[in-house]
Amino acid sequence: MDAVDALNEIAFWLERELAPTFKVQAFRKAAGIIAGLEPDEVAARARNGRLKSMKGIGDRTFEVIRQAVDGGVPDYLEGLRQRGQEPLAAGGAELHSALRGDLHSHSDWSDGGSPIELMADAARALGREYLALTDHSPNLKIANGLSAERLTEQLDVVAGINDGGGGFRLLAGIEVDILEDGTLDQTPDMLDRLDVVVASVHSKLRADRRTMTERMLGAISDPHMNILGHCTGRLLQGSRGTRPQSEFDAKRVFAACAAQDVAVEINSRPERQDPPDELIQLALDAGCLFSIDSDAHAPGQLDFLQYGAERAASNGVPAERIVTTWRLDRLLEWASQGK
Repeated sequence: MDAVDALNEIAFWLERELAPTFKVQAFRKAAGIIAGLEPDEVAARARNGRLKSMKGIGDRTFEVIRQAVDGGVPDYLEGLRQRGQEPLAAGGAELHSALRGDLHSHSDWSDGGSPIELMADAARALGREYLALTDHSPNLKIANGLSAERLTEQLDVVAGINDGGGGFRLLAGIEVDILEDGTLDQTPDMLDRLDVVVASVHSKLRADRRTMTERMLGAISDPHMNILGHCTGRLLQGSRGTRPQSEFDAKRVFAACAAQDVAVEINSRPERQDPPDELIQLALDAGCLFSIDSDAHAPGQLDFLQYGAERAASNGVPAERIVTTWRLDRLLEWASQGK
């Protein structure tokens, strides 16, 4: 098989398993190195051993390349494929199969680890009909948030990918910060140009209940907002440690979401599991729509939708109230209302 494809597929499976970043990056880096060489040169260097002397090619990546150029599936990749046959989540399979798309993902334009093209390719491979690219907004400097100028440049990249057709659509989007005054961290003109707007709180997460409630209600009243992202901001595990959930009046917030047709995100990242089950139930009672999203920062993490589907199913969320089960035309009609 193609050696570049083998290295990238290994990285995909490792990302899906939440392997350490350095391990994933070793395979992505090696793929980038040999992608700049002619296939015949890669094969020759692999067979005579000279590939090992190239910076960024280690023993494991060399072994993978060597087995690939010799015409077989590398042993390491075959093992990962076998492990990948097992579902990530124990339940929610029927709901997962009903999901058509994903409205929250990040690329290396902000704090993701891979180019936009790789994210789109992985979404296609997973059978998605659409994926929203939602890199961060400028206020989130730690995540290299996009200014209006950089976001404008990104829209051209998205348009170029969609020129290829093929039954898949990359949606132009943003994960925009909900600022302390309840406004959205991007110009209205720029938000008008996007297909999907996810709005999330990323700062002052320990604000008091009244302050956080008013902040969220201010954002929900903006007609550009489509999805309330990871509403409590909690972290249950992972390299960033743990973080308690934010305090806010969930009944008022979810009532506003229902009134404005703003979907409540069921964030599929295993370290978030946000909202908690009791808040999913409150959002259900309020009549809210939902969006099951991966919040993927790497291609392999796009398969995290399995976790979100499991949580939605266990909480009795009907498929028809999950916007990511909708066909693209219906989704875009919903997302554009009020703009």
